[in-house]
Amino acid sequence: MDFEVISVFPELIAGVLPFGVTGRALNEQRYRVRCWNPRDVTTDNYRRVDDRPYGGGPGMVMMAEPLGRCLEGIRRTRAQEGRPDLRVACLSPQGTPLSQQKAQALSEGPGLILLCGRYEAIDQRFLDAEVDEEISIGDFVVSGGELPALLLIDAVVRLLPGVLHDAESATQDSFVDGLLDCPHYTRPESVDGVPVPSVLLSGNHRDIDRWRRRQSVLATLRKRPDLLEKARQEGRLTAEDFRDLEDGLY
Repeated sequence: MDFEVISVFPELIAGVLPFGVTGRALNEQRYRVRCWNPRDVTTDNYRRVDDRPYGGGPGMVMMAEPLGRCLEGIRRTRAQEGRPDLRVACLSPQGTPLSQQKAQALSEGPGLILLCGRYEAIDQRFLDAEVDEEISIGDFVVSGGELPALLLIDAVVRLLPGVLHDAESATQDSFVDGLLDCPHYTRPESVDGVPVPSVLLSGNHRDIDRWRRRQSVLATLRKRPDLLEKARQEGRLTAEDFRDLEDGLY
C-alpha cells in the first residue's frame, strides 16, 4: 500500500509516522509513504504556492498550477516505477466523514494520493479537475491537512494484515460493528477498592462475551445514542440487545 502525500510541510508527516504501530509497519514495509512538496516545482524565485483570492476576502488560496505539476510528477514517477495510479483524496472539513468502515475499505486498496491543503482554501479548479474525493475527520477546522492525513494513514495502516500483533484487536475496536467498545481492565484486580467485574475473572468465555456485548450496547446508549439508532436501523441489534437496552433505560 502506498500513500503519496502532497504537503508544503512534509516534515510534519515524516516526523510522526516512524513511531508506534505505523512506524513498525513502515519498517516492515507493509506500506510506503512518500511526501511531495509543491514548492519544489514552482517556477518563481519565491517558490510561491499561494496567492490572494479573487473577489477579495481574508487569507490566501493555494494555486492550481504548482499542485498540478506536483501531481503530474507523482503520476509520472509511479508510472516509471510500474506502480498503479492512485485516487486523489483531499483532506477537507467539507468532505465525507472518515469512518471505521471507510478505513477498512481503504485498507483493502492500493493506497491514496493525499492532498493536504493550507491557508484559506485550494483553487477550486484544481479540486474539480483532479480530486476524486474529499475526506473529513470531523466538523471542525484545523490549520492544514497534514494532521488529518496522519489520522487517516494511522486508521488505515493498523488494519493491514499482520500490522497488529493480535488480529482480533482490530475486529473488537469501537465502530467496527457500529457500536462503541466495552470497558477493559488489567492487573491489579482491585484499584482503590474498585474490583474488576467478577465475570471477567470467571473463565467462562460465553459469559464474558455476553457481558462485553451488553456493556458495548449500554456504553453506546450513554455516549453516542446516534450510533445506537443507526445500528438499530441497519438491523445490527439483537433481541437480547433490546432487552439489555430496556434494563439500561429503566
